[in-house]
Amino acid sequence: MTSPQQTHEPVGHSHSHGPAAPVSRHLRKVIAAVLIPFAAAVVVGLAVLWPGGAPAHERSGVGFDRQTEQGRVTQIHPVDCKDVNGSQVPTTDPTAPASGAPSTGECKKATVEVTSGKDKGRTFVEVVQPDAPRQFHVKQEVVLAYAPDAPRDLQYSVTDVNRTFPLALLAGIFALAVVLVGRLRGLMALVALAASFAVLTLFILPAILQGSNPLVVAVVGASAIMLIALYICHGLTARTSVAVLGTLISLLLIGLLGSVFIDWSSLTGNTDENTGLIHGLYPGIDMSGLLLAGVIIGSLGVLDDVTVTQTSAVWELHQADPSMGPRALYRAAIRIGRDHIASVVNTLVLAYAGAALPLLLLFSIAQSGVGTVANSELVAEEIVRTLVGSIGLVASVPVTTALAALVVSADRTESVDAAPGSVPGSTPPGQRTAPPGPLPAPSGHGGRGRRRKK
Repeated sequence: MTSPQQTHEPVGHSHSHGPAAPVSRHLRKVIAAVLIPFAAAVVVGLAVLWPGGAPAHERSGVGFDRQTEQGRVTQIHPVDCKDVNGSQVPTTDPTAPASGAPSTGECKKATVEVTSGKDKGRTFVEVVQPDAPRQFHVKQEVVLAYAPDAPRDLQYSVTDVNRTFPLALLAGIFALAVVLVGRLRGLMALVALAASFAVLTLFILPAILQGSNPLVVAVVGASAIMLIALYICHGLTARTSVAVLGTLISLLLIGLLGSVFIDWSSLTGNTDENTGLIHGLYPGIDMSGLLLAGVIIGSLGVLDDVTVTQTSAVWELHQADPSMGPRALYRAAIRIGRDHIASVVNTLVLAYAGAALPLLLLFSIAQSGVGTVANSELVAEEIVRTLVGSIGLVASVPVTTALAALVVSADRTESVDAAPGSVPGSTPPGQRTAPPGPLPAPSGHGGRGRRRKK
């Protein structure tokens, strides 16, 4: 006959953290009353703002906004740079010397074959200067920029190297490592990662290009990513729901602080050639709102890690000592959270500093003072992004810990009263634990072995 512990065991959550903690019916209703309206609002937001694809526009031919094809280097011949410049052989190398200053030494004349598009099989010549950082070799796959309105000899030019294979191989190694180490949990993490990229590329980016408010789009998209990723990775449990609530509160704080300080610091979000190109192509996009959207989405990944870790810490502490009340659970878990805060904030700051390292080098070369560097909009954006995200991360630790301590303590009380025949912190079938008191007998045995009330 099936034991009560077996009947109360949740199904389909083998990828959650350890044994599933008992959840009372009353507490499930409370959590559902908060999360179901929130999830419904996210679904409505997705439906209302769904863009149906990025808007079409006429290509400008500048930067990334140009038509590209694939190509392959078939031949390379060394030539004298003076002969090449004298015969006016076209070169599209961005590092080539300016007109009127021909380079000297040995250049390379590369014959490139177009391997895609309507001109497949066509060849052209690309001149590579000796001091160019990008040197070609035979059979190398390259990316070609195509300008249909240019003269025939200048319609195609090499714009980059094709890195598809090494990047795909590295992604495969990453996925294999995640599955080998994480097993089912790792597989679920990869599924959640794919879903996150789908929301980003199918909803967030096209919706912003369609002219929707970037902040609203970021909030709806980040909420969808949060719900999908957390529940896929950690299961539909009370523990995960508490992490969702903690992440949501922290995201709201980040959005509020980001909005205030981006406006107060007069940050436009238009600081480099890429953002300038976006503003030129789509002048209706609110660039400062786009900056705030980036802050929210960029903070989401680290927030998930912090909130899930803190919630799991509270649950594990409770299962180790069911007699701990909410205050004791909070004090014990917040000590873990302080260590987490120190490592996560340092990681976040160094990640942004590493991304801005070339810019910091330029300021160092110019011998600019710290105040001058920090006051420039390029660096000020990174400072605001880093500090706002870090404040949200720091706040997420006590908020999530307090929520988890209250929920798990309330759940413990409800489960003892409302679920006779179950033990708080029960383990899956086949795993024996020592309960805090005599184990109650199943119903139908005349009440023998029933726990005596004190």
